[in-house]
Amino acid sequence: MSSTPYRISESESRNNIGKAVRIVGQIFTKEDLYVDGDVEGTIESQENRVTIGPNGRVQAGIRAREVVILGQVQGNVEASDKVDIRKEAKLVGDITTARISIEDGAVFKGSIDIKKNEPKPAASPVVSAPQAPPAPAPSATFSAPAASATSASSTPPASPGGQKR
Repeated sequence: MSSTPYRISESESRNNIGKAVRIVGQIFTKEDLYVDGDVEGTIESQENRVTIGPNGRVQAGIRAREVVILGQVQGNVEASDKVDIRKEAKLVGDITTARISIEDGAVFKGSIDIKKNEPKPAASPVVSAPQAPPAPAPSATFSAPAASATSASSTPPASPGGQKR
């Protein structure tokens, strides 16, 4: 058994594939999926969690937001958020995810590709007002800055003989 029990609140909606069920083919769901039986093919739940229970034996590619493995998986796993491989789990395949957790005692053979979550670009408001024409370019003549009054009055002018007044 896993050192960290996996619990789902009753308010969450999920599909179950029991111990005595064997599925060959493709599974697409828009709810969380708990697999405790045998699946061969593909499992896809892009915006939800897929959990392979302790009795689950899966030979399939898995794509989901989050994947939790307590049983056996042979196939590639792609999670947009997190992959969690528990203590008694066995995974043979490549992983692509943003975050990963592998407990001590788990068996994993494959590669891990960590990809950062790309923030969804915010829709920019459409500007319908006409834009002002560009300002005219400055003239090519250069004028030196005028001397300040304080600097001119701080030193009195020298007399022709070199003496100060």
